[in-house]
Amino acid sequence: MIQAANLGFPRIGIKRELKKATESYWKGEIDYTVLRQVGAELRARHWHLQKDAGIDIIPSNDFSFYDQMLDTAAMVGAVPPRFQPPQDGIRVVSTHQTASAYAVMADVAELSANDAATVDFDTYFAMARGSDAAPAMEMTKWFDTNYHYIVPEFHEGQTFRLASTKALDEFSEAKALGIHTRPVLIGPVTFLSLGKAKDANLDPLSLLDALLPIYAEVLASLAAAGADWVQIDEPILALDLNDRQKAAFKTAYAALSSAGVKILIATYFDELGRNLDIVRPLPVDGLHADLVRAPQQLDAVLKAWPWERVLSLGVIDGRNIWRADLEKAFATIGTAIAARGKGGVQIAPSCSLIHTPVDLDAEQKLDAELKSWLAYARQKLTEVAALKTAATNCKDAVAWAFEESAAAVASRAGSARINNPAVKARADAVSEKDLDRGASFKERQAQQRERLNLPAFPTTTIGSFPQTEAVRKARAAFKRGEMDAPSYDAFLMTATEDAVRKQEELGIDVLVHGEFERNDMVEYFGEQLSGFAFTQSGWVQSYGSRYVKPPIIFGDVSRPHPMTVAWSSYAQSLTKKPMKGMLTGPVTILQWSFVRDDQPRSETCKQIALAIRDEVSDLERAGIPIIQIDEPALREGLPLRHSDWEVYLAWAVDCFRLAAAGAGPETQIHTHMCYCEFNDIMPSIAALDADVISIETSRSDMELLESFSDFKYPNEIGPGVYDIHSPRCPHTHDMSALLGKAREHLAPDQIWVNPDCGLKTRRWEEVLPALKNMVAAAREARGS
Repeated sequence: MIQAANLGFPRIGIKRELKKATESYWKGEIDYTVLRQVGAELRARHWHLQKDAGIDIIPSNDFSFYDQMLDTAAMVGAVPPRFQPPQDGIRVVSTHQTASAYAVMADVAELSANDAATVDFDTYFAMARGSDAAPAMEMTKWFDTNYHYIVPEFHEGQTFRLASTKALDEFSEAKALGIHTRPVLIGPVTFLSLGKAKDANLDPLSLLDALLPIYAEVLASLAAAGADWVQIDEPILALDLNDRQKAAFKTAYAALSSAGVKILIATYFDELGRNLDIVRPLPVDGLHADLVRAPQQLDAVLKAWPWERVLSLGVIDGRNIWRADLEKAFATIGTAIAARGKGGVQIAPSCSLIHTPVDLDAEQKLDAELKSWLAYARQKLTEVAALKTAATNCKDAVAWAFEESAAAVASRAGSARINNPAVKARADAVSEKDLDRGASFKERQAQQRERLNLPAFPTTTIGSFPQTEAVRKARAAFKRGEMDAPSYDAFLMTATEDAVRKQEELGIDVLVHGEFERNDMVEYFGEQLSGFAFTQSGWVQSYGSRYVKPPIIFGDVSRPHPMTVAWSSYAQSLTKKPMKGMLTGPVTILQWSFVRDDQPRSETCKQIALAIRDEVSDLERAGIPIIQIDEPALREGLPLRHSDWEVYLAWAVDCFRLAAAGAGPETQIHTHMCYCEFNDIMPSIAALDADVISIETSRSDMELLESFSDFKYPNEIGPGVYDIHSPRCPHTHDMSALLGKAREHLAPDQIWVNPDCGLKTRRWEEVLPALKNMVAAAREARGS
């Protein structure tokens, strides 16, 4: 029997209800009972939505108040010692008196009749965001997406315990609503592989035997509650695995196969490749394969996967917003059915839909043509259901869906809005000369130091300052037409001058204008570039309560007019200190947008780079001495297979250089990167040839600098000493300690002092004391 399945649904809510409730809880405006009610309402709404769309297999436990990896860490009791009360080492609460984070999430009054060791809401959120007493856990990108996950921490002597019944509670919650679900878990091998050992000689995979009994207990509890299938996500099967990881899969699923439920292993983001040989002999009952990112793997999967086991076909794109070509997807399904019959075939999105917005129907301002080309999560479920009906019966039963799909495909392919011959000709004419700054780093460094005259350990920030409620209200009023342009500009000028004066008072050496005119570091630029479109409700989760609204790149990209020069020039006119011009780099604009899929991504990136190059030239002509071209997504864009890295890195580096090389040697080019490992791409980082690179290092305790030290990176570096994703205000001695560690890896004249990232999400009450302490730490370093 053919079934329509889903792997996961956006948890944020069509009106971002989850963000609003979570942030209200953090502010103390609501208590956990209100927050849990919001979670319960969202889950119920989304389960019913999927059922009404015709989805047969609906996921549960795909909801999270912050992140599914953090949920898993709490589920197995992997709470870092710094978050545990000192008296007992673990917080023990009565479930009759204090709801655990996971009982709360499930809207369940109690876990059991007995007391249980649980992780309460404060501890759960402290792990993600930090507290006055402890820095937050590390955060990094989920494979090659812009979603961030909390990195599990493991220590020598690590033990695990069942500290959450979240998976069981949410399954039971759906069951009580009359909806039978397939619970979702992060797989044990992926969980350990993506975690970090906090002791030098600890291999996280050595903890597998201790971890598996917890997973087995969770599966057994689900079976006892009536679950027949569990989806276990093992996305690391899309990576190049080492021998220990390969062996871990055999150990893990041999142990879990007798838990009383059928297991479907879900893979996504790339092909299984040689890892198909690992999965095939495992005692599991189903396999999900991503046939959007890796359509080439279909033949190998059909040959290898036994016909008596379930095969889930990921044929609807869970990562992008383009409407599916149903005829093409139907042909893929037909190939699978021809090879194995209709038994045990599931039709599904390529991955969880958390990477797409919730519902296209909420978009009221997109023009009809463009809107007809798109599908959000809800519409993708309709596509899945239509394909299931066509494969089960015939296409005539859903002729309307295929006709609409064909019309959208034809409209998009033939639209005059997509192709700009002048843009294509300019990109085709790019040569190696266009990528060269014209002087070596040492030559540029000498000219820049003479021009800027900065002290040792110069201080700066990454770019943005707090987007206060007043800023947000003014922007909203301007967009609604309730504030005219002169009044809005006057407001922004006042906010910019205030930020400049605050920085001068703090003693920061290189200033920024604060970016109060910008809604988002990508959306702001996309709004001023041709070939982009924007949405009202296209929100997706980046991390925690941080949501972004990616632009849509639908056509050739060019820059009709300067984008940032006026505000950077105004800010520079307010101070004698050097002002940075702030730009988002071409790779990041590409990665953090919904990108057209009708030409190579490298070509689109080159077009964006040329647009940014024009902006660099105009900023330089306006007298801006330092220009920062942020590329936090450079590593995020790496293909998952090492064999594909060289091609990607070549065009990604070339695009950055193309954007930056419009500047003369006396103009200092900065770039910023965050939340990624650098050791395996250091040659490419060096090839960017930025004069200064700033990176996130505070959560990793400066560990990332080992890569730069081992590589003998020659240019200047700003290792972040202030974790801006935490409300915690670091003390001067904390930052001085981090700078001390930085000096173990870098020469003093290489080091800049800055936060980890931009400060737009923080409050001035948090930012000012933290920056005051940061400046004090830099001054201490100068005197040591």
